Amino acid sequence: MSAAPHAAAPHAAAGPVTVRVPAKVNVQLAVGAARADGFHDLATVFLAVSLYDEVTATATSGDGPTVGCEGPGSDQVPLDRTNLAARAAELLAARAGLTPAVHLHIAKNIPVAGGMAGGSADGAAALLACDALWGLATPREELLELCAELGSDVPFSLLGGAALGTGRGELLTPVPAGRFHWVFAVAHGGLSTPTVFREFDRLTEGTAVPAPRASAELLAALASGDPDALAAVLPRSNGLQPAALSLRPELARTLEAGVAAGALAGLVSGSGPTTAFLVRDEEAGLKVAAELDASGTCRATRVTSSPAAGATVLA
Repeated sequence: MSAAPHAAAPHAAAGPVTVRVPAKVNVQLAVGAARADGFHDLATVFLAVSLYDEVTATATSGDGPTVGCEGPGSDQVPLDRTNLAARAAELLAARAGLTPAVHLHIAKNIPVAGGMAGGSADGAAALLACDALWGLATPREELLELCAELGSDVPFSLLGGAALGTGRGELLTPVPAGRFHWVFAVAHGGLSTPTVFREFDRLTEGTAVPAPRASAELLAALASGDPDALAAVLPRSNGLQPAALSLRPELARTLEAGVAAGALAGLVSGSGPTTAFLVRDEEAGLKVAAELDASGTCRATRVTSSPAAGATVLA
């Protein structure tokens, strides 16, 4: 039974706490058939990339979390308690017997509804920021359990680096990864992850969907740091890509444009509609990004690298 709510913990931070948290790309996303609970079993290889949101937690005198947001796509971010950052604050406060009196300010740079886990990243960042703000020092394993309650991608946003996700993606095993360079093409408009999974179910209806398994070839390529080896397996690694392309056929033009511009390989990032392009180095990435921007097949581009650290409290 939880303790009665109170205002603050003895070792609460004196001022606001800011946490930086990375976006992700699924370099593999093997999808199983729908389960009885509506989720799908996955074998997914997460890779954190150097594209970040920042979440700042500030103590207030209220009785619940409030949310503010700025940056690209911020007009699409809910500012009520449906926001995953607000839910994270409430979940942690309930566990600790605290009143979730906190304002969460989100500085967005991860594309919204883009298949790069921006909302999940904000949930993980809010959890870590509130933990520091309230002086809770919650063990890492317990924070990961709370992340899993919030959503399938949230644990990886806390962990970062590279990891194999099983179950619905929340069961993580870190894996080795060399350094890689990426260009992300941000599409016009977003794409709902549940909608993409429903389209996957429609497209695979009546067929035997194999149990998802991690690709040994992809894991070896990732560990090697060899972009050519990774490029050889990327185009066929996302089981949700046919569903995303079915819903947004124009993404095929973006994929073609990125490869024509010199990318080693391209794929839809997660459930889309952001597309990810593996490039040889940063210089090649800047060239591919410029040509994608000029192609008219996307709204914006981001040049990044991987792996990146997970959610981190900034000094």
